[in-house]
Amino acid sequence: MLDIRPILLVIGTLLCVLAIAMCFPAIADGVVGNPDWQVFAVSGGFTLFAGVALIMTSWGTKTRFTLRHGFLMATFSWLVLTIFGALPFAFSNMHMSPADSFFEAMSGITTTGSTVITGLDTAPPGILLWRSILQWLGGLGIIVMAISILPMLNVGGMQLFRVEAFDTEDKVLPKAAQMSAGLTIVYLALTFIWAGGYWLLGMSGFDAITHAMTTIATGGFSTHDASMGYFQSPAIDALTTCGMILGSLPFILYLRLIRGDVSSFSKDTQIQWFLAIASTAVLVVAGYLWIGNGMTPLDALRYSSFNVVSIMTGTGYATTDYGQWGAFAIPIFFLIMVVGGCAGSTTCGIKIFRFQVVFAAAHTQLKKLLEPHGVFIPYYNHRPISDDVIVSVLSFFFLFATTFSFLALALGMMGLDFITAMSSAATAIANVGPGLGDTVGPAGNFQSLPDGAKWLMAGGMLLGRLELFTVMVLFTRSFWRN
Repeated sequence: MLDIRPILLVIGTLLCVLAIAMCFPAIADGVVGNPDWQVFAVSGGFTLFAGVALIMTSWGTKTRFTLRHGFLMATFSWLVLTIFGALPFAFSNMHMSPADSFFEAMSGITTTGSTVITGLDTAPPGILLWRSILQWLGGLGIIVMAISILPMLNVGGMQLFRVEAFDTEDKVLPKAAQMSAGLTIVYLALTFIWAGGYWLLGMSGFDAITHAMTTIATGGFSTHDASMGYFQSPAIDALTTCGMILGSLPFILYLRLIRGDVSSFSKDTQIQWFLAIASTAVLVVAGYLWIGNGMTPLDALRYSSFNVVSIMTGTGYATTDYGQWGAFAIPIFFLIMVVGGCAGSTTCGIKIFRFQVVFAAAHTQLKKLLEPHGVFIPYYNHRPISDDVIVSVLSFFFLFATTFSFLALALGMMGLDFITAMSSAATAIANVGPGLGDTVGPAGNFQSLPDGAKWLMAGGMLLGRLELFTVMVLFTRSFWRN
């Protein structure tokens, strides 16, 4: 029988971190005299008790960590953190239902950014800060998992990055723990820099901190119903766009940059593809807004660059209701919604490297059709791609499309219209945030959806954030065989 004590030890440690994080919104509410500080205090105490109990019952285990431990740890860590993270929502004066509380917490911890809360401008500071903290912690968690756990589990082609992270010849830091510490320092530094930048550009200190956390985490939770459009500042829009792009690049390259490897960014083909796709989409939409909608060139470029980057990176901020830009813009936003950014970043979606692998494999196949006796090898980042990586990536594409189809169908059966069902499924599985249409678009939210749809979307967020296979493998009979 599988010894789950190593998993419980990790989950207990994470719960302790979550409990400590609950102190900050408790302080924020206490300063303004909001009674919800008691909710955070009690929730934090209960979470800390659960975490310490798990640690004490699992301490001293010498069980070897296996692949099955990895799959279970990844899935149950995110699920348990979501359950405990939902406690402040459920018992606060916001009077949120269990479905709404779980949805909001899952959207936060997976950095999706979809919300069921209305009236953010008048919401208590503790809840607003808690939403941002959940996204900040979730963004850091996915970076560490993408670099250390997913490559080991061979999930969706992530084994491509195993050598980059832990091979002795190409190691950024000597130990995985040191690497995680280095990533945390970089993550913290970028957050502080962006908080300072927002504050200098006119945001209040509270808004600057909360938006800095959700920008670098590419999460998109805001403290205002109008999102970033509330500030009406081209300078803030530009700073946010840069932050979303930085959050979508491989964080391991920041460590190499610190160690003097300046060329690592320019040589990485994943970054080249990401910037090329984003730039092309921005220019196409900007041209459409200028020529078709009558915007000035500068306004068209401003609104296009912000909202295209926001959707492509899965951040989900908005400065305007791009759903009203016309029939040409909507399909573009739907397509870039599932593209995502680079592996090893806080971003979501399919990820750029998988498109590169599929393109390389297809290009090689075309050459073989023309020269059947030739030997052609697909490459990624100037290194040959093994057959198991290609199969893994193609399987991911198939599973992504299948999961999206079933989720959209299920949402449609619950009464959602076509655009709402399709975009809600896409935004959940790709962890984007806002959908399309009047109901769940950038001018709306997910409050009006039935509870069943919210539970389904929360499940879709978990699947998308953990790269599908990590969760689905737990439902196979062979996984539980000794």
